[in-house]
Amino acid sequence: MRIFLILLLLLFSAAFTNAQTVTERNIQPGKLPTPFKPGQKVRVAFLGGSITEMDGFRPMVCENLKKRFPQTEFDFVAAGIGSTCSMTGAARLERDILSKGPIDLFFVEFAVNDDQDAAHSEEQAIRGMEGIVRHFWKANPNGDIVMIFFANEHLIDSYKKGAEALSITAHRKVADHYGIPTINVAKEVQQQIDEGHLTWKQYGGVHPAPHGNRIAANMIEKLYDGGIWFSDGTQIKMPQEHPNLTETKPLDPFFYENGRFVSPDTATFSSDLMWGVPDWKSIPGSFRNNYAGQKLLCSDKPGAELKLEFEGKAIGAFVLAGPDAGALDYEIDGKKSGKTVLFHKFSGGLHYPRTVMFDDQLSDGKHTLRLKLSAETPNGSNGTAARILQFVAN
Repeated sequence: MRIFLILLLLLFSAAFTNAQTVTERNIQPGKLPTPFKPGQKVRVAFLGGSITEMDGFRPMVCENLKKRFPQTEFDFVAAGIGSTCSMTGAARLERDILSKGPIDLFFVEFAVNDDQDAAHSEEQAIRGMEGIVRHFWKANPNGDIVMIFFANEHLIDSYKKGAEALSITAHRKVADHYGIPTINVAKEVQQQIDEGHLTWKQYGGVHPAPHGNRIAANMIEKLYDGGIWFSDGTQIKMPQEHPNLTETKPLDPFFYENGRFVSPDTATFSSDLMWGVPDWKSIPGSFRNNYAGQKLLCSDKPGAELKLEFEGKAIGAFVLAGPDAGALDYEIDGKKSGKTVLFHKFSGGLHYPRTVMFDDQLSDGKHTLRLKLSAETPNGSNGTAARILQFVAN
């Protein structure tokens, strides 16, 4: 029995180690990251959804960097927010990343959330990610970007069928256009599962287990091993220059390069709307603690309306959409009009954070948005509420 248990442990250990061993097959070097000099102060930022927010690959990467560059003083910026997509990422980049000061190395991941949460089209996912990339480089022309594609079952199944999901295709197109290194965890996991080295359960699901996060961290470490530096951090190759944004045409003319939040208190609104902290204890549905104490523009009274003056090519709203979420009727410049449903498939028991866009193909310039809370109760909802955290402009 003892021998059997030892053999079983050895087999499990071998399988575990094999699954965490990665090759260069799903690592695209692109414009290789710049090595850090001894004594240099370096700021590293992470932007993404709950996979970035959780205690997962991010702290592993931080530890790897500190070991690789022991004489470097690191400042790490963690800006993961669960459920958020690349559109929201483009809007909050200034607040959550760029406002922290110059960034030397920037990790970004939104493939899973652009797929399962936002269900973006390829065009929408390009606009969000390209906006993040160009806005980041406009502020940090010497900063390096690494783009990561994490896994969910749909992304893996798409690879098994010989295709690629829209969100990864969109983000990969942005990465290829600008020569950005990519870490394709989804494809690596699919291949390891097919090869018998890994199971989806071992990986840990959409929010990876330590095992799965280690695979992602090891892939990033492998990127740094790929002909860039020796183990002591000295340089092997000269890094390639980042593209000149003035000479590099964007993939989409309506990309969110100037994405930003606009506070709801800049709007003019009727007395049926409240700008303040909701009484969450009296409102059915859970909400995440990172929104505790935050002011929102709220109402559940149909007909409540507001007017917002803004400038740019796009306007939308970053909202918390819970079990009672309703719909908004919108009008822009007295010409374009429509209805946007706030209730989401994940709103049943959670005040779900999401960005809804009213229009993102406006002529550049000044515009007026008018919103009115609809009397319509969307399918699945039990109310007509709207709770706006921020307006989103570009």
